[in-house]
Amino acid sequence: MVQKAKILLVDDRPENLLALEAILSALDQTLVRASSGEEALKALLTDDFAVILLDVQMPGMDGFETAAHIKRRERTRDIPIIFLTAINHGPHHTFRGYAAGAVDYISKPFDPWVLRAKVSVFVELYMKNCQLREQAALLRLQLEGGGKAAGADAKEPAGLLAELSARLAAVEEQAEALSKQLDDDSADAAAVATAAHLERKLTGLRRALDALEPGTGSTSPVSSQN
Repeated sequence: MVQKAKILLVDDRPENLLALEAILSALDQTLVRASSGEEALKALLTDDFAVILLDVQMPGMDGFETAAHIKRRERTRDIPIIFLTAINHGPHHTFRGYAAGAVDYISKPFDPWVLRAKVSVFVELYMKNCQLREQAALLRLQLEGGGKAAGADAKEPAGLLAELSARLAAVEEQAEALSKQLDDDSADAAAVATAAHLERKLTGLRRALDALEPGTGSTSPVSSQN
């Protein structure tokens, strides 16, 4: 069973949160509410999120300040943030949103279809990254326990390598299809860059897996570089 991604919705007005839930419910992911910047930061301490929808105008800690805190934390700094605002003070205001770390800046009222499409891209990228981490973890287990497994059952390492290769191939195919979709739809530069980063990580994992094939003589560990 595939685990659902979590989407953080941050707005001080309950009716706005309800509207966002209605728009995004079709994505069939886990929607988490936060009614303030402080509540959002608390939720980010324990849960991983695919994307954050963050209202700009909030009493106390506004969206810009909340985003600054998110980007300062190592655990959360790479989570995409989409700013939502009911006001538009021109290019300077928009620039402030991007400078705070937002991947997009949308003025209300917004097109529900456009918002849902933007969020779905980041959810899909998040899911692909989760699959990639799982494959990397399996590969590390193989590297660490290869000698022991070979002594117990010579067929086990080869079988595990074949399973890893098949799983990785499935992720590679999905990532390639997603990249083509982003190109076709003229998607946001941030989404395209994230997809390219995912493909680079997939390439590195494929090389490491190929190096474990019989006859290569390589047992070097998987690089953790991003």
